[in-house]
Amino acid sequence: MLDPLAWLDGEAQRRDGLNLNRTLRRFDPSLINFASNDYLGLAADPRLKEAARLAAERFGWGAGASPLLTGWTEAHEDLADALARFEGTESALLFPSGYAANLGTVGSMVGPGDAVYLDRLNHACLIDGAKLSGASLRIYPHGDSERLASILSRDRLRYRRSLIATDGVFSMDGDLAPIDRLVEIAEAAGAMLLVDEAHGTGVFGPDGRGAASELGVADRVAIRVGTLSKALGSLGGFVSGSRKLIDRIVNSARPFVFSTSLPAPVAAAAREALRIVETEPWRRVRVRQTARHLADSLQVFGFSVPVVTGPIVPVLLGEPEPTLRVAALLRNEGFVVGAIRPPTVPRGTARLRISLSASHSDDDVARLLDAFRKIG
Repeated sequence: MLDPLAWLDGEAQRRDGLNLNRTLRRFDPSLINFASNDYLGLAADPRLKEAARLAAERFGWGAGASPLLTGWTEAHEDLADALARFEGTESALLFPSGYAANLGTVGSMVGPGDAVYLDRLNHACLIDGAKLSGASLRIYPHGDSERLASILSRDRLRYRRSLIATDGVFSMDGDLAPIDRLVEIAEAAGAMLLVDEAHGTGVFGPDGRGAASELGVADRVAIRVGTLSKALGSLGGFVSGSRKLIDRIVNSARPFVFSTSLPAPVAAAAREALRIVETEPWRRVRVRQTARHLADSLQVFGFSVPVVTGPIVPVLLGEPEPTLRVAALLRNEGFVVGAIRPPTVPRGTARLRISLSASHSDDDVARLLDAFRKIG
């Protein structure tokens, strides 16, 4: 019999030849992890473990069905209410992942006859959400707000509704979107603005609300998406905004309607993490200071590192082969560092993506720098 999947062998060989093949690797806890998005060091915090344990004893583990079928537990309601207060909005809604939150929210806001305006380096979930919505995609160069304004002006009255969707903090470069200017452009054009604060929540802004807060315009962003799985050390995503926004999403976001709810222990752990974010601001101060120190030191060693504003430190190596080789050398020295290659990043921009955490000690960072010194 012919193997209907035989074509996969050729695809795998092609990826191997380009150094683009990816494989799952068991995590070795003896290695120091500089690849995680656990920016505030909360994923293993005993307070989160205890909150999850107590919720599991009370509510069990699995949620069993969509929240529209079985409802929410008190743990889910407490988290959603706390997120709304934290964001300064009327309401908030939980999703099983940040990816699902963006996918569902974009699809709820636009459809055929509408347009979505996307930064070229937006995360895949925003791009996929726009594609699945059936709206027209309008891509503008990374961070080029004036080009966006020009495209919107040209498209005036061409579409029923317009949505500008952007990462707040771009996950591979660590830079901030010009949200202060995007707010002005959206208001002038009568467009909706969605900011994904996945890498900003808990880390940026004087209150930890993210990049929009850092730039002083959080309250002018109508649609704010975040994640519970990075700085909050848990799992899931959320959307915050007005009650009418959340009501629309509840009734139309397919990833919400047709997904099983987060387990109650997950929600309880995230609620505890949010409390820590609000009461221990030193965590976001430390991780950003540590990242700047690391970036400055790597630049002195001769590595290509862009300006760093948060916990993401990219080390640009250009091509997949040297990126994989250096990541392997660092692993031999006791460190896990992400080797990022196309299509995650554009061709010619393969890099190591170092993610700092408030839990990294000064000695951890010093040892990592020693390993880079040896390689360089």
